[in-house]
Amino acid sequence: DVDFQKTFIAGFPSGDKRWAYLQMEALAGFPAKDEWDFAYMGMTNHPFIKGNYPHHEGIWGWGDVADQTVLMVPHIRRSMLEYHDIVWDLGYSETWEDSTARKPFLYGEKPGYDDYYEWRDSRVMDEVRWYGWYIDYWMEGGLLRDVFTHKLITKDHWDDLMSKFAHTREELDFDLYVKEGDAPIEPAYDPKCDLITNGCEPVAIISADKLREYDDGPAETAAIAEALMNDARMGKYVIAQEAWDCIWEELIQHKKGPKTIALRPGYEDIYEGYNFSFNMLYAMIEELNRLINKYSSGEWKTKPTAIRLVKILTEHRTLVEKELEEIHTGQRQLKKKDFLGTDQREKQRKLKQPQDDETEMTVVDAATESKRKIRMRYFTELEQKLHREKRSEMKQLAEMREEAAKSSGETSNNIDLLQALSDALVQVRILKDAGTIDQETALRLVKRIRTVTMDAKVGLMKVPEEK
Repeated sequence: DVDFQKTFIAGFPSGDKRWAYLQMEALAGFPAKDEWDFAYMGMTNHPFIKGNYPHHEGIWGWGDVADQTVLMVPHIRRSMLEYHDIVWDLGYSETWEDSTARKPFLYGEKPGYDDYYEWRDSRVMDEVRWYGWYIDYWMEGGLLRDVFTHKLITKDHWDDLMSKFAHTREELDFDLYVKEGDAPIEPAYDPKCDLITNGCEPVAIISADKLREYDDGPAETAAIAEALMNDARMGKYVIAQEAWDCIWEELIQHKKGPKTIALRPGYEDIYEGYNFSFNMLYAMIEELNRLINKYSSGEWKTKPTAIRLVKILTEHRTLVEKELEEIHTGQRQLKKKDFLGTDQREKQRKLKQPQDDETEMTVVDAATESKRKIRMRYFTELEQKLHREKRSEMKQLAEMREEAAKSSGETSNNIDLLQALSDALVQVRILKDAGTIDQETALRLVKRIRTVTMDAKVGLMKVPEEK
């Protein structure tokens, strides 16, 4: 295999990582691979790895093959919408195979508003904290912190965050792990960061928002190219600098290449068509303020990556503040369903509720609120179930590969087959996004590849041991 320098593209769940790896694929001529595909299909020599780890949608599936990290920083408001829409595209799949089979449907339809509002009210207030926590994790090189308070935490607390993310804030409360009188918590780092050659701290901060802008876009492509060129093992494959602007024009301006989230029907309505409540927008601003203040002070204020991060986040904060101002002035009208949860909705109900019907309405409201809580808990329990199912599958496949490593001959051929099938899935995705094959054909091919893959895994288990 070629000795590549391998880059991990880290990013909070959204469409941003795809924008970045498509640029890398065009600049260097090699394909990217997802963290979950590494975990399920095994190790391959792909030089670009994309993932959501340590977010609960991610998994450290690439072992120790990464050399450096590039951090994507999406607009916090936009990322919440894209996060939901991608999960919806994949049908809230419970297994890696089901998610893979649904990949041809990515960005194909516009989710319904009811689905969005249900998910939004259940997840957004917590995911805003996960967003800031995610940036801290990579910027601080894997320092272990609490999602909701951002305080330093113990390894036990960290392990629960990784495995019980869908528990309520109360169930993961910081004070449950640290009692009064305990010694101060010493800084501790995720040991997985030792598996990346240059550590978890990113070598570059990339903005997909800027990449799509006509004024800043070419410079963002250049920043991606420069991150690849800081090591000769990959730098020698990067196309000449004179062609960088052309790559940006073809992928962004002319929209050539694989499909991106911007091609989703109705995507242009992502800002005007969807609303967030006051509480949600204030929470976003609060989290952005925290990050901006943190990374513009102390030793951070002279670090190039922190300077870039602060500039990007400041622009994002301005956009959220503008939306909040539009609500205050009446330029943006919130509907009843745009108000979050019990506080705002209870105020609305009391204003319209006749006094003589107070007892009857209280019973109705209690029943409605009970149903709402059940629906919210459904989303958290569903995500926890997906988390367990995927990791259970990953463990089974890891055991299969370990068993296969003890055998030889036919086993070696099957391992090569699994690697080839992994590459085949990537090619189906590229052909589908490029319009070479239609969605029905792509789905049929994915299902066939899935069947052959499972047969190969069974073959690995059935190879007799040498006597």
